[in-house]
Amino acid sequence: MPEFELATIDLVIVGLYVSMILAIGFWVGRKSKDSESYFLAGRGMIWPLVGFSLVSANLSGTSYIGLAGAGYEDGIAVWNYEWMATLVLVFFALFILPFYLRSRVSTMPEFLACRYDKRSRYAFSIFSVFTALFIDSAGALFAGGIVLKLLFPEVPLGMLITAMALLGGIYVILGGLRAVMITDTIQAVLLYVAGAVIFFMLFRELGSWDAVREAAPEDGFTVFKPADDDFLPWPGVLTGVLWLGFYYWTTNHIVMQKVLSAKSIDHGRWGVLMAGFLQLPLLFLLILPGTMGRALYPDLSDSDLIWPMLAFDFLPIGIRGLVLAALVAALMSTLDSVLNGASSLVVNDFVKTHGKQRSEKQILLISRSMVGVFMVAAGLWAPVILTFDGIVEYFQSFLGYVTMPVVVIFLGGLFWYRATATAAFWTLVVAAPIGLAGFLAGEIFELYQLQFLYGAGVMLLLSLALFVGITLFSEPPEREALKEYVWSREAWHEESRELADKPLWKNYRVLAGLLAVVTVVWVALFI
Repeated sequence: MPEFELATIDLVIVGLYVSMILAIGFWVGRKSKDSESYFLAGRGMIWPLVGFSLVSANLSGTSYIGLAGAGYEDGIAVWNYEWMATLVLVFFALFILPFYLRSRVSTMPEFLACRYDKRSRYAFSIFSVFTALFIDSAGALFAGGIVLKLLFPEVPLGMLITAMALLGGIYVILGGLRAVMITDTIQAVLLYVAGAVIFFMLFRELGSWDAVREAAPEDGFTVFKPADDDFLPWPGVLTGVLWLGFYYWTTNHIVMQKVLSAKSIDHGRWGVLMAGFLQLPLLFLLILPGTMGRALYPDLSDSDLIWPMLAFDFLPIGIRGLVLAALVAALMSTLDSVLNGASSLVVNDFVKTHGKQRSEKQILLISRSMVGVFMVAAGLWAPVILTFDGIVEYFQSFLGYVTMPVVVIFLGGLFWYRATATAAFWTLVVAAPIGLAGFLAGEIFELYQLQFLYGAGVMLLLSLALFVGITLFSEPPEREALKEYVWSREAWHEESRELADKPLWKNYRVLAGLLAVVTVVWVALFI
């Protein structure tokens, strides 16, 4: 069992790193003169920043703690979330992303207003603020609290969570999305390097690939576990993991805000494909180190502690402090993204659309005030995660129950001209509360037993039935008015002609196809 003590040089590095992050927030914040600069970085982000920021939003919120913990507890099946995300991002780049960027919307609810009507916009905005606070923010705060608890065991977890909330709130109030995306890139690179170092040092410690396999729990070295598995049954990949991927990577405003900031459709696509590629190595950078950690710490009481323990045990002094500082800052960065995104929803979907005209200075003041309110709410809810076996289980079970109506109305609207505004609105306002009730009854109060990925499948079918049924009994929309928001073969063929003149390495469809093939082959090696 390693001792969670930082040397003086580690503490100095942590202090310098956090100071640098706050300085970037302050420096960038001076350039945020209007709400578009604050919320969308002036729509000028290049593809590497988009790619790293997308990965960091996913990596830092629950993954660096949760994926390693799930690898320790259940083996490599949790990788299904990551490789499936790659395929979803390929689909997103091919078929969905252009509609978001061409529409020039500022929020995902605003896109629903373009495709459907204002009712869906307001309903989804409220839904997004709710999930941002009670899923994304709370998860980031709890994960950060766990790391800080190792360093300061005598300090209560609630106080550490409060400190995280204050730091994250100050940072996003200062810098906005541009600061978040710049620091996301720094932190993502550093954490990937740290993950690689830990993997190779652990592999050297165990000595062989056979020893790595032996370290895994029973049925833990395959991505597809039995259908009755409590954590991730193989049918759940199709009933839940796939659709959770569509929610998170194609409709979640906190994530899509990074895509909306891209300077062009090409930069958005390249960034998205880059993020998809970077999901694949997480098997080796996070999940397998957690699994291998079973050989070194076989009786660990809290599986979510495994990665911090490995970092303390295997990283040298100095590097240890830098990586832990980056991990805490990355967790804080997830919080920043969520707070910035939730604030943008309130400002763009409610403040700007109602009441008197306000100056950009007033809007920025309102935005920063909302960050403070959301920061307090997330901090109060974060300790509830203690009732779950791990961060990943909390994160995915909540999402699985409440987000399926969102997936249905977005995908239905993007690929079905007949879909109506009435169907979108009622599917969201009826199915989402049913899903929340199902989550509370099954996961919190344990009134029934149903694996949450199967619960997601049930909610998907219910949402689909509502959406299709109400659509067929509603007046169809005018097809011509929706051509900018619905995929069509004509537009696809027109773009095909434009791509014919580009070299293969610049053709995003070729790159997307190669990435999909690599993903399938890679997964096949672990069946």
